[in-house]
Amino acid sequence: MREISPTQNWLLIAFGLALSGMIYSLLFYPNGSLFIGAVFALFTGMPILAFERRILLRPLHRRIEKLPTLSFILASIIVYEVIMSAGYALAGLFLSALGLLDRASWVEVLVLPFEVFLYALGVCALIIFVLRVRDLLGRDVFTSMLISRYRNPVEEERVFLFIDLADSTAFAEKYGDLRAQQFLHALFAAFAEPVRRHHGSIDDYVGDAAIVTWPLARGVRHARCVRCIFDILDEIEADADVWRKNFGQVPQLRAALHGGVIITAEIGVDHHKITYFGDTVNTTARLESLCKALDRTVLISADLAQRIPLPGSVVAEDLGNHAVKGRGQEVGVIALKKRLVSAQPRARKRMRMAAE
Repeated sequence: MREISPTQNWLLIAFGLALSGMIYSLLFYPNGSLFIGAVFALFTGMPILAFERRILLRPLHRRIEKLPTLSFILASIIVYEVIMSAGYALAGLFLSALGLLDRASWVEVLVLPFEVFLYALGVCALIIFVLRVRDLLGRDVFTSMLISRYRNPVEEERVFLFIDLADSTAFAEKYGDLRAQQFLHALFAAFAEPVRRHHGSIDDYVGDAAIVTWPLARGVRHARCVRCIFDILDEIEADADVWRKNFGQVPQLRAALHGGVIITAEIGVDHHKITYFGDTVNTTARLESLCKALDRTVLISADLAQRIPLPGSVVAEDLGNHAVKGRGQEVGVIALKKRLVSAQPRARKRMRMAAE
């Protein structure tokens, strides 16, 4: 499946918004300019979508999300109205500066008409709904279901990353199941951005573990699957004080990477799901269970490691072959860790600067 970059994704959204503005012009202003309709649609719609995608006014979005349902809906409508009105006014000023608007007064140029607000709200709601469904299912799963790619089973190569929270049972016993669920919710939310940044897809959450997957060619390119787990670990470490403040401890993770041939199929009748079958998935799960026995944070199969040009910031340690439960033969296991940066070069640099 061809990879769609974030830039291409936003260009498609912008095209859809511009097209909706042209349609509005055709329906209500048949003698008007399609370009003007497209500009107004872009200026009113793109900020809303940026707000929904947590690019614009992120702190405000987080506050609104915590509100009860009715308050959330009312607050969202108010925010939409303000953002759309600001966008509409900017579009009016932009088009007026170009000499493309022939309006009777500045009020018509700057004030968002109610019918335009309703139309723009409807278009944005439709786009947001599609994006939310895509986020719920996962980007790749949503596209695959849309085109029925896996209606019939398909053999393909994929990379799997299993990430497990260590000592989750002890946390639940100490703080209770509700607090443990809140801890997991915050942890899985922290996974989202690194996975998205490295073009992966969170396939499932199983208890206190998350399963991330890539088509093999995409996952090994630029060592994305390896960079993804270390970005997750780095972000958790960077926010250590916040984790301690909110939950009393910093999450300790165990992770395993493996790739190979699997069978991908869409299953279910009332509830559809794309699932993966084969030894590759089971081996990844067994590798993750080895992390505790071998006292390592990140393990990768030797087979997959041979196909990945590891980043310079990552050090590989060959742990030899190990028997894996449920598998007839041993698996080559390699531990990955961040390369320690020596403080000596930095110290010498500071001494040179002081001498100068």
